Amino acid sequence: MSDGTAGTATVEDLDVRLERHRVELTGYCYRMLGSSFEAEDAVQDTLVRAWRSFDKFEGRSSLRSWLYRIATNVCLDMLTAGNKRARPMDLTEATPLARAALSPRPDHTWLEPMPDTRVLPTVQDPAEAAVAKESVRLAFMAALQKLPPKQRAVLILREVLAWKASEVAELLDTSVASVNSALQRARATLAERPEAGADAAVSDPLDEEQQKLLERYVAAFEGYDMAALTALLHEDAIMTMPPFDLWLTGHDDITGFMTTIGAACEGSRLLPVEVNGLPGFAQYKPDPEKGGFTPWAVQILEISDGRLTGFHFYLDTQRWFPLFDLPLHLDGDTDEVEQGA
Repeated sequence: MSDGTAGTATVEDLDVRLERHRVELTGYCYRMLGSSFEAEDAVQDTLVRAWRSFDKFEGRSSLRSWLYRIATNVCLDMLTAGNKRARPMDLTEATPLARAALSPRPDHTWLEPMPDTRVLPTVQDPAEAAVAKESVRLAFMAALQKLPPKQRAVLILREVLAWKASEVAELLDTSVASVNSALQRARATLAERPEAGADAAVSDPLDEEQQKLLERYVAAFEGYDMAALTALLHEDAIMTMPPFDLWLTGHDDITGFMTTIGAACEGSRLLPVEVNGLPGFAQYKPDPEKGGFTPWAVQILEISDGRLTGFHFYLDTQRWFPLFDLPLHLDGDTDEVEQGA
């Protein structure tokens, strides 16, 4: 390429055109892979491949379709190892509080959280926005992980992104009949596997009742008021804490854990975050060394029928807080934030 102004403009234009698709491609790769960081790596690989081979792009399909073809191939290559991301309740039975033990598993075991802003492009249609949010919620993401990779791609493209069967067939270099068959098998698999937390019903935006529930939750958690927290929990509520495979169910075991093994969380502060299409909070617990508050967890809350049905604590703060652009310290007196490294 020449180094003249026209060439530079072309380079900049291509960068802009490719970058416009980053958020939706990240959402697609995240649904495929179940990993925040792998999804971002996959999208970066996709855009690099597109850049390098753009002179071969003949325009027979749209740029968007071409990018999705590349992204699909990248994801399928990454999934050849057969790793399926999971939640704690996908791997073990619930643990009674009396036998609770914190046993970590490797990072690649877990379905990972993702900020809404990185995977949900701005759309005008409220119904389309609602579908997009539902399709990144933890229960649906966990269900996707049960599917073979190509069925996963077909289900996402057809039912989440609303592609036509003919468009998916062209993308996957297969027939419409094959796409329809894969979609039917995928639907059947998901129908056979009711997922814990799948009944979470969260309005978009949150309705007044849900807003008040969250306000009561913040007051109960920050005040470490177990009676108030119990009143907010569904009797079958679930609590998880990746990277630990322990999970608890029922308000007695949950609040019992919080006042024993989890007692160091007393006095925490919560900052709201939008994560996986659900309400969530960044939890900071008291920092006995520096004063103020130190990162402890990204919480994701599931709500149904006016109660909390699940809350999930992702504890690897060195990974999650930078992903969410969250401060790495809160000042104890003024609540001013201090960016850490």
